Amino acid sequence: MCLGQEDAADLRRPLRESTDDTALGAAIREAITRKPKGHDFVIDRRHCLPAVARHMSVTGG
Repeated sequence: MCLGQEDAADLRRPLRESTDDTALGAAIREAITRKPKGHDFVIDRRHCLPAVARHMSVTGG
């Protein structure tokens, strides 16, 4: 997911619960549909506020 958002995708569950890659592929595709078209690390385009309340150094960038 985008480092400038608080969203996350749980890929561990489909990896642990399935013996093939079908559930993992579905989880990845679902996460991609939620991914923003651009990054909002500084200003959230929808609310005109910072998207996350942390600096890039805290993110691990």
